[in-house]
Amino acid sequence: MISHAQKLCVLAGRVLLGLYFLLPGLMKFTDYGTHVEYMASHSMILIPFFLILSGVMQVGGALALFAGYRVPLVAFMLAGLTLVISLVLHDFWTMEEGLQRSHETQNFFKNMGIMAGLLVLSGTGAGAFSLDARRNQV
Repeated sequence: MISHAQKLCVLAGRVLLGLYFLLPGLMKFTDYGTHVEYMASHSMILIPFFLILSGVMQVGGALALFAGYRVPLVAFMLAGLTLVISLVLHDFWTMEEGLQRSHETQNFFKNMGIMAGLLVLSGTGAGAFSLDARRNQV
């Protein structure tokens, strides 16, 4: 039997992961130029398309995590997005030793931890306090 505290932990995890995606997703629209420059500095292609797509995925995914809506699918999609972003934009292995390489290494492995949490959420589901749980009750 899952305790009330465990149910609250799943909810808190979903909300924190949602915040992790909501704020950067919104910033892709409010600080568009900075994100274009950053992506260009990593030789990204089709920057406007991928910037808008990732922003929509992040904001929409965050809202779905908050509500607990289709969490296994959404968490898996966000895990994939996190992996792609990490490989393309936090490519520390291509950089010379120094502060930028250290910063990108930290971002890469932080993202692997976020991805791990998303994969766990994808496998376990949204938890009791979610639209998914309500839908399963009907």
